[in-house]
Amino acid sequence: MAEVIRMPKMSDTMVEGVIAAWLKKVGDTVKSGDILAEVETDKATMELEAYESGTVLYVGVQEKQAVPINGVLAIIGKPNEDISALLTEIQQNTAPQAASENVTPAVSASPTTPILQPELPQSNLNANNTGRTLVSPLAKKMAQAQGHDITTIQGTGENGRIIKRDIENLANRQTASSSWSINGSSNLQEAWETIPVSQMRKTIARRLIESKSAAPHFYLTISVNMDTLVAARANLNQYASVKITFNDIIIKAVAIAIKQHPQVNAAWLGDTIRYNKHIHIGVAMAVEAGLLVPVVKFADHQSLSQIATEVKTLTQRAHNNQLQPSDWEGSTFTISNLGMLGIESFTAIVNPPASCILAVGAIQQVPIVKEGTVVPGHVMKATLSCDHRVVDGAVGAAFLKNLKELLEEPLRLLV
Repeated sequence: MAEVIRMPKMSDTMVEGVIAAWLKKVGDTVKSGDILAEVETDKATMELEAYESGTVLYVGVQEKQAVPINGVLAIIGKPNEDISALLTEIQQNTAPQAASENVTPAVSASPTTPILQPELPQSNLNANNTGRTLVSPLAKKMAQAQGHDITTIQGTGENGRIIKRDIENLANRQTASSSWSINGSSNLQEAWETIPVSQMRKTIARRLIESKSAAPHFYLTISVNMDTLVAARANLNQYASVKITFNDIIIKAVAIAIKQHPQVNAAWLGDTIRYNKHIHIGVAMAVEAGLLVPVVKFADHQSLSQIATEVKTLTQRAHNNQLQPSDWEGSTFTISNLGMLGIESFTAIVNPPASCILAVGAIQQVPIVKEGTVVPGHVMKATLSCDHRVVDGAVGAAFLKNLKELLEEPLRLLV
């Protein structure tokens, strides 16, 4: 019996996916485990896997088309199997929903409409350690025809592979300019370009608006003397098997402070508040397409070396578009660190369903007063953004006080 392939939910925040590229076309034989298509979600470009063997009988979605979760993508069955009745049933079930939600149906309006057979890449270049550019044959052909240097293109496919969509996005960039003449110079121009909004950027925009609009934010800022920690980190890295960053230490300190103040490790669920017993720290990371928040699971149970290793692995996966749903789901508290970019302090927007996010600034050498004398010292500012529906001011302040003590006396992190 023919099987309907529907758009799966590939992340906890996903509401729709975009078919980045079809890797199978109508008439192709498919085995269980074969990759049918590449799907752009709000987090990454992921592979759509076939769970049944058979022949592709129908493809109802074009490349670049957005499809809601559970929307029909394709049908797999026996060769020459009659699927007209199935298409009619899908049409009847899809049309009312599309009309009520103003969503374009994922299948054609008539079972007799010609099925789509998009031009597809046939294979990929093998990944290796030689620096060779990963690019699908179709994308390579398109790039050559349009005069693009593939070595300058950022791929969004698996392992950073350049795919058809990446070349199309280059073509979709709209540029414009306006010439001006000032002081006899006629070479001055205003110029700009517009580019398509990615699924990731759309989701970032939607979630931040929802968070800022729904959650009543308040902010608490504290200054931390980092002198002892700066020296301690230098000593640690003489013996650690992996380089430990200040951010790794902050993750550990936050996890320990949360154990003392579990109220900040909570989520607003409408009629209930969920107080998490486990501690999963989301670490905000900037990538070219936007912002990702992979999660360090059970951070309170990990050593500094384990945290450092995991964060480095997650960072590499994030920049190579290799993150999987298990890497970004389940955050109970979030840290956003812009200190490495020289930002002194900032406020961050709460990342739902978590109720708190810690914004970490740079460690700066500034004059401080110690025992009545002005001396140079290392100071870091951290701002806690809280959802006031869950966390009260006194709770947030107590958490920050404990965090400050842990960072100023880092030996306590080892107890």
